[in-house]
Amino acid sequence: MAGGELIRLDLRDDQDVFAMRRLGREVAETVGLTGPDQIRVATALSEIGREVLVQGISASAGFRLGEAGLTVTISFPAAAGFHPGDGVTLAGRLVDTIECDLSAGRITMLKRLPPGRPVSSVEEIRMRIAELAPATALDELRQQNRELAATLEEVLQLNTELQETNQGVLALYNQLSAELEETNRGVVALYAELDEKSVQIREASDAKNRFWTTVSHELRTPLNSIIGLVRLLTGPGGEPLGPEQLHQVQLIGSSAETLLALVTELLDMAKAESGRLDPQPSAVDLVALTERLGMILRPTSETGRVTLSIEVSEEASEVLADEAMLTKILRNLLSNGLKFTEDGEVRLRVTRDASTHEVVFTVTDTGIGIPEEHLERVFEEFYQVPGPIQVRAKGTGLGLPYARRLAEAMGGTLQLSSTAGRGTTVVLRLPHRPDGDLMVGRVLVADDDEEFRAAVRRMLTGFASRVDEAHDGLDALEAMARELPDLVLVDLLMPRMDGAALLARMAGDERLRDVPVVIVTVATSQQYPQTGHTVVSKHGMRRDILLEAVRHALERRDA
Repeated sequence: MAGGELIRLDLRDDQDVFAMRRLGREVAETVGLTGPDQIRVATALSEIGREVLVQGISASAGFRLGEAGLTVTISFPAAAGFHPGDGVTLAGRLVDTIECDLSAGRITMLKRLPPGRPVSSVEEIRMRIAELAPATALDELRQQNRELAATLEEVLQLNTELQETNQGVLALYNQLSAELEETNRGVVALYAELDEKSVQIREASDAKNRFWTTVSHELRTPLNSIIGLVRLLTGPGGEPLGPEQLHQVQLIGSSAETLLALVTELLDMAKAESGRLDPQPSAVDLVALTERLGMILRPTSETGRVTLSIEVSEEASEVLADEAMLTKILRNLLSNGLKFTEDGEVRLRVTRDASTHEVVFTVTDTGIGIPEEHLERVFEEFYQVPGPIQVRAKGTGLGLPYARRLAEAMGGTLQLSSTAGRGTTVVLRLPHRPDGDLMVGRVLVADDDEEFRAAVRRMLTGFASRVDEAHDGLDALEAMARELPDLVLVDLLMPRMDGAALLARMAGDERLRDVPVVIVTVATSQQYPQTGHTVVSKHGMRRDILLEAVRHALERRDA
């Protein structure tokens, strides 16, 4: 299709505006534009034509058909001082593009043709336009009224369809609301049932802990009596015993001591589960401790097929920990390694991880290893991996669970990796306090979760001189009124006064507003007060993460 001008019309008075409007509609129809687009072109032309005449400017309108579509150019003297107004703005909304070049004295509008519609040649369109009968202003007004009536009819139809749609949406909304309300009732009932089950589980756990504690205490008394009587019988002040009698009595004493050690482990397990296993940290000489363990546990097998080696690096010669607990853990790990290794080596290596400020105890052996499906179950109480060596090697299945509980009580971790037939590696990590300097003085933990408070207390062992606890925001305010803490850990979700309210009260108190705060929350995405405080998530919180948050909060205070 070759482009070219279709027709040109001069604009001198209102009659010409009516003529241009009608001409625009007719040309739009001839080139293939739809009915609504014909009205848009005609209306855009009349708005611009009226705006030009109102400013007392004579102009002309040229219609051109090209590849892009129907183009109409309104030309006027550049020096006439035309100022585009609302008419040009409205016209721009009705066509695809509009350009105002005031320096050249023209306004150009473009209306694109619908794709796929056949378009006549420029000559054919010119002939059709030439056949149009002249129309008066009254004729054009009648045509506008017809267009307006048709448009109004379309609006009424659309309004009817919209009302029907709204009714459908409302019905759907009511249905969804009813279903949501029913679902909410089910969720509330489920939560109530879960709360009830949680209470039952907590009560069962408390009953189990009370049982172990009571039984352990009741068993220790007669066991201590048996051990005392054995010592009297075998001691220098007792009646001489024959060799067989002495052997039997010593077996009784050895069994009683073994049973007493088992009872002690059970009691410590019950304490650990209830959060009452309280370590007493002190500076531990790791070189001396590991040497004692080596002397006690070094293999004495006749064949000498298993060796025990211990290596302590110079930078990890000391750690702040409960020496008795640490001794039990290492003795347990080394005993397991020696028990399940028939050939090769059991090695204890002690190093320091400077990146996490931890002392790392690595126990490796070349024993029978543990199949992958049993790796997690070995940390269950009384569980033993089935196998021929396990049958010969006596045990209770409490060693590894007990060791992990002791490690966690001291703020550390215990991880195990193993391959069946190739040996086992157990890694114990404990916090290391460098140069004996504390990180922070008094820390106040405001959280309604007793277990979480106990975990924080363990994690801060050796890094805080004192850890106090508060059950909620009100308790925390009372504790801070009695003594100002050096740092506060605040949980956002607490009864009576939550964390957000506590932070607001602290911000309004001149004495408390500068106390460093670490916010602990169930999820980092939760909406917490935008106060610039350090935030950590409760889920999977490790000691190194907590210490980094404490360090960051203290640095913000000192900055």
